[in-house]
Amino acid sequence: MRWQEISIHTREEVGELIASGFHELGAGGVTIEESGTLNKERDTSYGQLYDTPLNDIPEGEAVIQAYFAEPENIDELIAQISEHVRFVRDELGYDVGKAEITTREVDEEDWAHGWKQYYKPMRISNRLTIKPTWETYEKESDDEIILELDPGMAFGTGTHPTTSLCLRLLEEYVMPDAELIDVGTGSGVLAIAAAKLGARRVLALDLDPVAVKNASENVELNGLSGQIDVMESDLLGILRSAEAASSGGEGAAAPAFGVRLPVQLVVANILAEIILLFTKDVYDVMGSGGTYLTSGIYKDKEQAVSAGLTEAGFEIERVERDQDWVAIVAKKR
Repeated sequence: MRWQEISIHTREEVGELIASGFHELGAGGVTIEESGTLNKERDTSYGQLYDTPLNDIPEGEAVIQAYFAEPENIDELIAQISEHVRFVRDELGYDVGKAEITTREVDEEDWAHGWKQYYKPMRISNRLTIKPTWETYEKESDDEIILELDPGMAFGTGTHPTTSLCLRLLEEYVMPDAELIDVGTGSGVLAIAAAKLGARRVLALDLDPVAVKNASENVELNGLSGQIDVMESDLLGILRSAEAASSGGEGAAAPAFGVRLPVQLVVANILAEIILLFTKDVYDVMGSGGTYLTSGIYKDKEQAVSAGLTEAGFEIERVERDQDWVAIVAKKR
């Protein structure tokens, strides 16, 4: 099959925002290639090796590539993504850099599997190692936990700083027999990590049906179908289901989403703008003294997210940083 590749040269900090626009337009796959320089400061505290090949992308910039299966009107697609880029720049106030858009036709084999050669097992924290399903890897210690992952073309490999931050925090905050909710689960890597770290039940939510399918497959790969429920929903939908059941209205049934509300732990690795949209829902689904682990926050949005959490009734407990990304740990007062 022939695919149309649409590329945008932009800034690293808006990579996920631009990629979300491609997803909404129905892209069959999206990749984010950041600067390949090895000069940037990287976390090597867990023995990580960064062998990404050098590229000619300048420091701080990125190229987002999306693939569409033989689109009928490529000009319309370009116009729509151009409007999305304008929204990110003018309405959200981000620097989008050059925002140059280019297109070309490619064979499916050119992109569907070629990226896998660069995705290797990586130690993320003291105990957690992410291993792509097609790679062989032997544990280095008895307490090492292997997360089998096949992210597909639509989701990250789990090694981005935002995900790494969440995984390290989960290692600290997941208690034995905990019940938690993973909002915007994507590939399911955070839900899988939580279950392997000892959580009794995990509810993994995403509004994207492709994500739900991908996460479900990864949950099954790790033998965790009995501990993790993957649903196409958001927190508001879960709250409404619980309220309908508790009201005892005619035909009301107990919601079948595994965890018991309220939960004591919620994790969300989503863009700052999205985090701010459901802060109250997190507060409502969480028990008193519960912990909210949230990442996906670029450094210039830290203050806004902290203010939103505080306004909703959370207390900021700590802030962790990796490169230009931020994770916040908040407690429900």
